[in-house]
Amino acid sequence: MPKSLLEQLREITVVVADTGDIQAIEKFKPQDATTNPSLITAAAQMPEYQEIVDQTLLQAKKDAGASASQAQIVSLAFDRLAVSFGLKILQIIPGRVSTEVDARLSYDTEATVAKARELIAQYKAAGIGPERVLIKIATTWEGIRAAEILEKEGIHCNLTLLFGIHQAIACAEAGATLISPFVGRILDWYKKETGKDYPATEDPGVLSVTKIYNYYKKFGYKTEVMGASFRNIGEIIELAGSDLLTISPALLAELQATVGELPRKLDPAKAATLEIEKINVDKAVYDQLHAADRMASDKLSEGIEGFTKALVALEKLLAERLATLESKAASPVA
Repeated sequence: MPKSLLEQLREITVVVADTGDIQAIEKFKPQDATTNPSLITAAAQMPEYQEIVDQTLLQAKKDAGASASQAQIVSLAFDRLAVSFGLKILQIIPGRVSTEVDARLSYDTEATVAKARELIAQYKAAGIGPERVLIKIATTWEGIRAAEILEKEGIHCNLTLLFGIHQAIACAEAGATLISPFVGRILDWYKKETGKDYPATEDPGVLSVTKIYNYYKKFGYKTEVMGASFRNIGEIIELAGSDLLTISPALLAELQATVGELPRKLDPAKAATLEIEKINVDKAVYDQLHAADRMASDKLSEGIEGFTKALVALEKLLAERLATLESKAASPVA
């Protein structure tokens, strides 16, 4: 019986589910799973996850103490909700879950380090060791420096919102465990800029990740490449062989339903034969290259703003849900 594209992909690449939807993770049985503020916010509004939200809020209210304000309770619950989803996901998958640091801390190294330690402590309190968690941090210069500190402490990091080779090189030199270059968002930028459609073989996001993968393998970096943010399965097919790929449930379903040959496109042996110039990226070089790469600068800022909006929406949702729970608790039982 012919194999699906998903089955073949799993033979050469670690498949990761890009979702906070636990039912989708149960269906596709990925090795790892990634979440972000937008995905957690979406999942938190689904009726099937209301119990997780309510339990997190009630526990936060209890732990915050009788004198805590609603804002304090919501802040505590907000910090814990991503971990609550992460713990549920870890009951299903054999590998790691990525949990994101508050995007509003993206330009603050010390605050990012402190928040990452808090997240790891919450997982540890629930019996989960750091080997099963990746802390997601935006790939600002400050975020990369935070990752460097955390990796030395044994806290593994996934550098996200990555769009340029300068960001990727800085992450590898900092010893990050994993990077998530955003394929689809790069394509979005170029389509808007040029008004053109791109076939998968010429997709700017695909070309960017291919360049990063080849650079890492050529120079022997241990940092893993996980392509992310896909718009179609053509992009995924062109990146078959990447260390990991994080894929939405809709595209996982399409890969599972599609039969055909899936040749390996990214290969460390092939990368080793390429002529590639090595670049040393310090802060001055990072800033210079980032300013020169309008796409990377635009998409990094836009990504941080988007995740921040999702966080604000989640805080509002939690405040409203807490008010409902408190109202129920105050109502006399008939």
